[in-house]
Amino acid sequence: MHLKAKTGLLTAIALGFVALYVFYDLVGEIGGYIFERRVEKVIAMIVVGGAIAFSTILFQTITNNRILTPSIIGLDSLYLLIQTIIIFLFGSSTLTMMNSHYHFLMTVGLMILFAGILYKVMFKREEHNIYFLLLMGIILGTLFQSMSSFMQVMIDPNEFQIAQDQMFASFNRINTDLLWISVALISLVSLYYLKFHKYLDVLALGREHAINLGVEYDKIVKHLLIIIAVLISVSTALVGPITFLGLIVVNIIYEYFKTYRHLYLIFGSIFVSVITLIGGQFLVERIFNFSTPLSVIINFFGGLYFIYLLIKEHKA
Repeated sequence: MHLKAKTGLLTAIALGFVALYVFYDLVGEIGGYIFERRVEKVIAMIVVGGAIAFSTILFQTITNNRILTPSIIGLDSLYLLIQTIIIFLFGSSTLTMMNSHYHFLMTVGLMILFAGILYKVMFKREEHNIYFLLLMGIILGTLFQSMSSFMQVMIDPNEFQIAQDQMFASFNRINTDLLWISVALISLVSLYYLKFHKYLDVLALGREHAINLGVEYDKIVKHLLIIIAVLISVSTALVGPITFLGLIVVNIIYEYFKTYRHLYLIFGSIFVSVITLIGGQFLVERIFNFSTPLSVIINFFGGLYFIYLLIKEHKA
């Protein structure tokens, strides 16, 4: 099947899932309110799923590794640490009563600032390559997780429940104002990405080949890493961390398309991400009756898939 036909098929499936989720069992006097809430959730899932899939494609292209995701830099762990510190120092009531815009912008700002400082330090010296950055990300992510766990065992059990809720992504508590801010931020960073899109197919060849072909590798990688940081920060601050979503959908797309052309890989991964989130949320609401968070299901299957990829790479 041609790449355009495969992309068209994914588009049709994604639209079908959107229609199913929005219009299923839409009856009664409150049908208008339910429709509005479902549309908001769908937009949130498209924004979050698209941002995660987009950033994962970019990250795996830069690292030339299909089992890595941007979460390895430690942004998810930093997000949880920020929420835990607020609860630990000021109490859970402060977190719930804090102005949502201020909380969102503060969280996004701190995550981007952390990524910027990490990139600045790592790329300050020529001998520090992308793998040294990944190593530092793993170390700092582990540190943030340890600090979060330490503070969580020190707080009141009731407040620990609030902290625990922040560990899992949820599309049931979307703030509409924050949703549109997220759409604006992701749209701006996507427009900025267009300056570097033409280099991605070459970057996938590796650092040495890209440099030999005239690409300013280090400069472009720095810009792409900032784009990745913004995408992950905004999506995580909006709904919470979904660690393995990018790993699942991007590797599905690699197997589905079997191409190096990033135009198709990016759009394909976004469509698969939307299908996964909307289909999963439909099951959570209609089959599991909200008993299990969507992110738990995704992380469970994502973890199994990650182990499968590790075994597959080891045998290869």
